[in-house]
Amino acid sequence: MWLRVLGSAAGGGFPQWNCSCPGCVAVRDGSRPARPRTQSSIAVSPDRKHWFLFNASPDIRTQFEAFPGLHPGDGRVTPLQAVLLTDAEIDHTLGLLLLREGRGIQLHATPATHTTLREGTRLLETLERYCPVDWHPVHPAQEVSLGGISYRAFDVPTAKHDRFGTGTDLGRVVGYRLTDESTGRVAVYLPGVQELTPAVRDELDGIDCLFVDGTTWHDDELIRLGLAEKTARDMGHLAIGGPGGSLELLSPLPIARKIYIHINNTNPILLEDTPEHRLVEEGGMEVAHDGLEVEV
Repeated sequence: MWLRVLGSAAGGGFPQWNCSCPGCVAVRDGSRPARPRTQSSIAVSPDRKHWFLFNASPDIRTQFEAFPGLHPGDGRVTPLQAVLLTDAEIDHTLGLLLLREGRGIQLHATPATHTTLREGTRLLETLERYCPVDWHPVHPAQEVSLGGISYRAFDVPTAKHDRFGTGTDLGRVVGYRLTDESTGRVAVYLPGVQELTPAVRDELDGIDCLFVDGTTWHDDELIRLGLAEKTARDMGHLAIGGPGGSLELLSPLPIARKIYIHINNTNPILLEDTPEHRLVEEGGMEVAHDGLEVEV
């Protein structure tokens, strides 16, 4: 199967429209080596003809145009088969509204995410005024075939504030374990994780590729820069650096490709000349960029 990075940045993109942190300044003026990035999303295919979208970012139109594999064929028939959501965050769902011109959307989401989109943000209520939405409930631990690839979602515990009150934490954030049905090779998509619990680590056993949360380097990164009062953990993310950080925990794992995605504009790994970027590479991990494609 093929995994194509459509967007690799966290919410707001890189540079973020209202931010003048060192990274955003550098990517705007070209003073240091850095690439612009759109908000995180990937497309997955078993055959490079049929594609499944994981999270629908606000940058979806730009991302589709940048990737010929998602361009339409005859008329308005496109290779897009379905959209799968890891959560109900705005930066992962707002792009659904930009798919309204289609004939309909096959939407895979947990009941918790579906409830938030219907009763909280009311995004689905708006979308359904334009096109039909066929909801496929996602239940952790249930294997689901998409035709050529299958997925098994797994719950990712989070203490992040629930803005809209779904009434349950189960399924509020999930990761996806993706299996190529012809080869048995496995990839995991995990763009948001607060803690690598034993249950989450078990999902990484025997896999060939990992796309994992790379939001911040320091837990208090935004506080240090005077940009916010929340830590990475407060926002539902595990920092990369330091003792107990994801780099220390993931670097030893025998996974062929380990790639950071959903990277916040403040994270120094986005600047290719920083010690932090070098440490990631020395640890056998990679920094995703828009357009990166991995064959698993």
